[in-house]
Amino acid sequence: MIKKFWAKTNPIQTIQEHTDKLLKNLDILTNIYPKIQVNLELLRYACIYHDFGKMNTKFQSKMQTIIDGKKKHYSNNQELPHGILSLPFINFDYLFKKGFKVEDIIILFHSIAYHHDRYLDYDDEDLEREIKELKKEIDDFRYEIVDDFLILNNEIDKYFYSKNARIYEQDNNFYNYVMLKGLLNRLDYAASANINVEVKNDFLLEGLENLRKKEHWEKWNNLQEFMIKNTNRNVVVVAQTGMGKTEAGLLWIGNNKGFFTLPLKTAINEIYKRIITKIVEDREKTGLLHSDTLSLYLEYDKQHNYDEIDTEMYFNKTKQLSLPITICTLDQLFDIVFKYRGFESKLATLSYSKIVIDEVQMYSADLLAYLIVGLYYITKVGGKFAILTATLPGIVKDLLRSEGIKFEEPNKPFIDNQLIRHSIKIENSNINAKYIIEKFNNNKVLVICNTVKRAREIYQELILNNKVNDEIIDINLLHSRFIRKDRKEKEELIVNFGDRNYIGNGIWIATQVVEASLDIDFDILITELSDINGLLQRMGRCYRKRSFNEVGYNCFVFNGGEKLCSGVGNVIDKDIFKFSKQSLGNIDGLIKESDKLKLVEEVYSTKRLKNTKYYNDVIKNINYIKSITAFEKGKKEVDFRNIESITILPKCVYLNNKSKIDLLIELYMNKSANYLQRQKCFNDLQDYFVNVPCYELEKIRPEIIDLSQYRKILIYDGFDYNNSLGLVKKSISKTNVYDNMI
Repeated sequence: MIKKFWAKTNPIQTIQEHTDKLLKNLDILTNIYPKIQVNLELLRYACIYHDFGKMNTKFQSKMQTIIDGKKKHYSNNQELPHGILSLPFINFDYLFKKGFKVEDIIILFHSIAYHHDRYLDYDDEDLEREIKELKKEIDDFRYEIVDDFLILNNEIDKYFYSKNARIYEQDNNFYNYVMLKGLLNRLDYAASANINVEVKNDFLLEGLENLRKKEHWEKWNNLQEFMIKNTNRNVVVVAQTGMGKTEAGLLWIGNNKGFFTLPLKTAINEIYKRIITKIVEDREKTGLLHSDTLSLYLEYDKQHNYDEIDTEMYFNKTKQLSLPITICTLDQLFDIVFKYRGFESKLATLSYSKIVIDEVQMYSADLLAYLIVGLYYITKVGGKFAILTATLPGIVKDLLRSEGIKFEEPNKPFIDNQLIRHSIKIENSNINAKYIIEKFNNNKVLVICNTVKRAREIYQELILNNKVNDEIIDINLLHSRFIRKDRKEKEELIVNFGDRNYIGNGIWIATQVVEASLDIDFDILITELSDINGLLQRMGRCYRKRSFNEVGYNCFVFNGGEKLCSGVGNVIDKDIFKFSKQSLGNIDGLIKESDKLKLVEEVYSTKRLKNTKYYNDVIKNINYIKSITAFEKGKKEVDFRNIESITILPKCVYLNNKSKIDLLIELYMNKSANYLQRQKCFNDLQDYFVNVPCYELEKIRPEIIDLSQYRKILIYDGFDYNNSLGLVKKSISKTNVYDNMI
């Protein structure tokens, strides 16, 4: 009887079966993307060799114990990593005869050694002993795989690999190593998850063409035609709101692997829904990737009665980056800039992908730095990018050029100067409720404040004076300080209210959460000045696609007068606010789209920003990121967004919903519940959670409920909550402290 050597337990796979799955996925990968910049034959050998070290007796004993169901938890028992134990199997003499060079074999050794990345602290004596033990097992294994490249050396040749040695960026082999190791990881993860490593994109162009016909568009517009013609180039394109940037970006991706990135989850969710309902009409081909992905998938399941197993598989494919189209936040891709241990699989995937970056003007100094360095790495390995945005800070193109990143751009922005959508009135004072009431005339008024605190104050003032000609006005508030279920309802309400076909009037007060990509169209915008980019984004929520043919104004901008607007100096850069205020000084009345872009160029030119804190922060962040030594950090050490808020369960919310929340906690902790059942419970629990700035939680000790080793609920007292105002701290400091902008 031939002895079985186990590789996996969930599902149960022998080393032979698991290796066959990798090789099958390698065929899938190369058939779909034959031009990947990697030595495919060397990758094939990496797949074959990578798990031979699992034949060691300690690993096999552990696997057998789990398979027999005797023990679910076990100690390491000083087991050597199987990646290291696989190295003595590599027959480098055979590979030399096959035509591989020394540097090829070095990256093969390193790819296998680190395919499960960890610091290695084994002793040479331990390694020698384990290799001797393996020699006793090799004969049994030769019945399963018979090939003349399978041997077992007495040691690991130190010419090709020595303990904890690394291939760094200074080495000419660095990117070859990244590609080989990264793709080995992709194939290995897919085989372990029992999914195909890639799904072919043979549908997107057809779906877009069907959409064009359904919407009765005679042809693609100039922007979309430009993207089609430049589908094989990196491009930087400015196009006004309402010109079909989403379709343009998807046309540029074409029938290739593509990622579509946006800064806000709300905007991402809207584009995802639009693609799967109007363009692709098959959610299994398009993924959504951000911190709440599974929650949104489960919500979608409720509406469409999807099978749980299908949803879990769909979620796994999304996480594995296996789907042809993925809509995501920047942090899901661009954390590669930290070159953390294990980053190679993501960068290798991006090497044959096309990435659309939308709303680039919304990124802070640190995120802009990560974007620039990330595009450097992506283009280095063969990936393509398209920056497609309504406004483009001039420094972005200069920063790309300074990093040697090549791109094409049209001769001029895609704008329609014949369509004049906005007439601006600058008010040299602070925003106030009385002014807003005066502008309400049975219309749709959108008020945007820079901070949650100021939005809440305006809302309360409006509620106290909520009458025009003895009629009650419909007044609503939206910001980030609502628990999830209330915020979700409010987002749906504002999208519905902002639809041109919606019959109804009223006032919505909001923060930056409505600034980008929400397809809403109000009659009047009244806003605090943040910066010129933010202002133009806000103006895109008013007269979105309509021409303004009336006398007067539809956009009213409060610049603070002698004072600063809320949030300036905290979440809004003081210098950029000052430059924006100066540039708007002579603006009064109708404004062309080209004039809007001139304002952006004037404020955000490298020359203007050169000595500002914002610019210096961008450069400092770029230099810091580039200075990080590859593999210095673990993935959990990467702080991509420099998060300054904490997700909590306010005690007042808990007490008001105690029976529901306690039941969900009980169901989640039920040991008989499977993974997806527990996730559904946690998803329902998240409906009561809210993000709060860290400074508001200082000196407050939370109650902690441990759901699992890695998941806790933090219950904080000291807040009031209702679904009109959101979360409000009971004792507000007398000092002038501002909330987060969002």
